[in-house]
Amino acid sequence: MPVYNFKRIGPVPSAPDLVDIVLMRTQRKTPTVVHPGYKISRIRSFYMRKIKFTQQTISERLGNIIQDFPRLNDIHPFYADLCNTLYDRDHYKLALGQLNAAKGLVEQISRDMIRMVKYGDSLYRCKCLKRAALGRMCTVLKRQKASLAYLEEVRKHLSRLPALDPNTRTLLLCGLPNVGKSSFLNKVTRGNVEVQPYAFTTKSLFVGHCDYKYLRWQVIDTPGILDHPLEERNTIEMQSIIALAHLTCAVLYIMDISEHCGYTIEQQCRLFQGIKPLFANKQLIVVVNKVDQQPWETLEAEKREMIESVVKMGGGNCTLMPMSNITEHGVSQVKNAACEKLLEARVDARVASNKIDSVMNRLQVFQPQPRDNVQREAFIPESVKKQLEEDGGRPKPQKSRTGYAPTVDDPEADGDATMGDAAVKKTARDLMWENGGPGVWAPDYRAIYDLKEDEWKFDSIPEIIDGKNIADFVDPDIENRLAALELEEEQALKELEAANMENPEESDLESEEEAAVMAIRDRKKTIRLMKNTNKTNNRPMMPREFRGRAKDKHDPGARNKNEIEKRMEDLGVDASKMIERGRSLDREAARKRGRSRNRRDEDDATMEDAEPMDDDGQSKTKRKKARREREESRKRDPSVNKRTHNKPQTLEKKGLNEDTKATAKKMERKGRKGWAGGAGEGDNRKGVHLVKWMNTGKKRNGTHYCR
Repeated sequence: MPVYNFKRIGPVPSAPDLVDIVLMRTQRKTPTVVHPGYKISRIRSFYMRKIKFTQQTISERLGNIIQDFPRLNDIHPFYADLCNTLYDRDHYKLALGQLNAAKGLVEQISRDMIRMVKYGDSLYRCKCLKRAALGRMCTVLKRQKASLAYLEEVRKHLSRLPALDPNTRTLLLCGLPNVGKSSFLNKVTRGNVEVQPYAFTTKSLFVGHCDYKYLRWQVIDTPGILDHPLEERNTIEMQSIIALAHLTCAVLYIMDISEHCGYTIEQQCRLFQGIKPLFANKQLIVVVNKVDQQPWETLEAEKREMIESVVKMGGGNCTLMPMSNITEHGVSQVKNAACEKLLEARVDARVASNKIDSVMNRLQVFQPQPRDNVQREAFIPESVKKQLEEDGGRPKPQKSRTGYAPTVDDPEADGDATMGDAAVKKTARDLMWENGGPGVWAPDYRAIYDLKEDEWKFDSIPEIIDGKNIADFVDPDIENRLAALELEEEQALKELEAANMENPEESDLESEEEAAVMAIRDRKKTIRLMKNTNKTNNRPMMPREFRGRAKDKHDPGARNKNEIEKRMEDLGVDASKMIERGRSLDREAARKRGRSRNRRDEDDATMEDAEPMDDDGQSKTKRKKARREREESRKRDPSVNKRTHNKPQTLEKKGLNEDTKATAKKMERKGRKGWAGGAGEGDNRKGVHLVKWMNTGKKRNGTHYCR
């Protein structure tokens, strides 16, 4: 059974607040603009949507309230009786039932009004039906004012109840008021209950938790119970009665033998007799409290006999224990005894249940039986006895994974200590601290390998290539040969240097040419590497058949003019007009370039005659002219590449033929039929309307702008 968390219940709004919530949500979540020019079907759907959305919002809100509150028939009997005591079961069910009935009424109103709106013949009639539907729904909600207010108070009180688990290990404290129940709870748990020297300081159930034998225990402090009939007990006392009646727990009945609580021992014993039926099938401990003020040994014989008779009346499960919360005498003993008694009772209950049979049938216990009457002593080999005698009775050190380690009891034993003839090896921990500590030295785990031969442990792992071991093909004299080869290379280098020193270079010209050749080669290598580095694959790959390539095996890169024109005509483009237009643009661009070039040549010639010549026989004007020609060769003429986007081209300029032109116009007209981006019924905007008093009625006096 889970712990009930009543704090998760959502707040219950009042009736006016609930009406505002529903209407505001309908206004925000549904379209708000409708015009008489709409089709009647669109107007009907507009108002039906509002009615349906309002009904769904109310049903959702009321359904959440009904679902959050617990059902008394489905929860633990302890909580069901507690709710009955605190809130009255009939009133609680009646409030939830009224909300459920209101939910059904709202759904019925929605169905009826939507059915009527379906036959509305004008915007005015549909609107009136919508207002009537929303008004009737809000009236139903307003009638639930008392039920909603009552449930909100119940929710607040439920959220303050402690989270009890009715089936866990529980210690229950009970007795007359002001006998020390709350003080005991504060001593044994982490709770902090208010303690005052007057009766009924505790008015509800309080829960604390403690640990015993690595288990979690809950300790419940109940309000005080007075000695009078059940019908005369109030709500505070009934909480204790309900806890005693429904919780499986160990009961601690606390008595004040000093009588400082305001009640005599006789009254406390009489209360025990009155609630004794509630102690049935429970582990009971009668706790004699406040022994610091009135010791149990010095208590009057008559009162002691009265308490002992009460303990005998409790039966075999009842125990008497003294305690004092001030001096903490017997506090832990009382807690431990109660926990032990409850643990034993829970184990016995499980063993006595039917579930234990399914477990015991799978268990089988074997008891070894002696085969004869011979006494067999422990056998110690002679070699071990001899070793013990040599070591003076000292036990043999324990063996670790890396060898023998010295024992802690031997102060003389170290890494080089010996035991008999065998040397005591150091442990991996000792070696770690000797070689720098953790993180600096790590053990060689190859020492603990379990191989056929111990010499194989530290062998290098062979490398396998193509299913063959490289170690099988290594020449054993390879190192000697490598040393001889390196020596031979050094001698060859020395001879080459000596030859170069004997034959110096004749002139600097050859060395300069060689340097230039090497620079050129290095430059080529760099360019080749940069070309491969900067190459990218992010280019659109177009198949050859779509690029207009000619299917000529002698010239695969040639363009087939006829094939291109044929494909353009299939697409609806007049290729002859496009070609003629491109040629005219090329001619016009060429004429512009020629005129500008001739004008610059004339200017340069005039300036060249006037300017003096440089040392190299070339004027500054010629150099500028050459530089300008190079720049023009690299750049495209802007007149050819010039495009305008101010005006869209007409169909004639695009080069379409007559049939394709008609098809294009037809597709353009179809594209305009769709939604043009105007405001819809879901847009919460208000257009500019004419002022009524300025534009209606007879306009005799004044003007259109002012009267």
